[in-house]
Amino acid sequence: MSTDPVPFVPVTRFAPSPTGLLHMGHAFAALRACEAAHGAPILLRIEDLDRGRARAEYDSALREDLAWLGLRWHEPVLRQSTRADAYRAALARLEQAGLVYPCFCSRRDIVQEIARAAEAPQAADGPLYPGTCRSLSPQQLDRRLSRGDKFALRLDAAKAAAASAALTLTETGAGPGGEHGEIRVEPTRLGDIVLSRDGLPAAYHLAVVVDDAFQGVTLVTRGNDLFGATHVQRLLQSVLGLPAPRYAHHRLILDSDGRKLSKRERATTLRSLRDAGRSASDIRASLGL
Repeated sequence: MSTDPVPFVPVTRFAPSPTGLLHMGHAFAALRACEAAHGAPILLRIEDLDRGRARAEYDSALREDLAWLGLRWHEPVLRQSTRADAYRAALARLEQAGLVYPCFCSRRDIVQEIARAAEAPQAADGPLYPGTCRSLSPQQLDRRLSRGDKFALRLDAAKAAAASAALTLTETGAGPGGEHGEIRVEPTRLGDIVLSRDGLPAAYHLAVVVDDAFQGVTLVTRGNDLFGATHVQRLLQSVLGLPAPRYAHHRLILDSDGRKLSKRERATTLRSLRDAGRSASDIRASLGL
């Protein structure tokens, strides 16, 4: 019987949101996913849970732009808007395990609570939610639910961490601090993250781990700005019994002021560059690929 190790097969994905046109930062991330797949088609996932901002015209435009860049992907394309049942099932598992609680705090409430705290809990990505609603009594909780107060569902990160063995993540790229190899997970690094809010079946962290497992993703390539998110996503994978992919974080494409390119900041789009006569080869060359 052979004892040779099973070779690692990279299955990568690119997961844009159809809330605007793609820019150079998106092109770099998509091309890095293709590079990691060694020429094989990647998975394309449309993260369209934000129905208030998602647009069909952007969905079509991003696929046109990616095809123009020379990307190939598997069909059918997965759209998060079709995955509500899967997210609800994952959320139910977390609730049954006692790892979820309702949070009635508005964003303003959270900012004010942090400002009042003498030493608000901090993460590398900014202040953490202080856990205001985690300590509500059953009577307080029933009263607020019975009167129909709006709430989000949050993960009790400390309880989830206590229910998990010591976790690691495998980084094959380089995190923002040069992290590489087997890295110890900091399960409470982002605090009690939101799992669902405003009628949506899932927020980002829950949706992404459920979808990566469903699609069989074995290597997640993405920007260094999401390195911190990997810690809580590994925690969710653990408590949900989902497989852990490897990760390869990469540098960000920045504007002339050193800021990450953003749709909100109206970064120059691939569509405008193409209309100006730039070729896909030009784009790749300017990105160093």
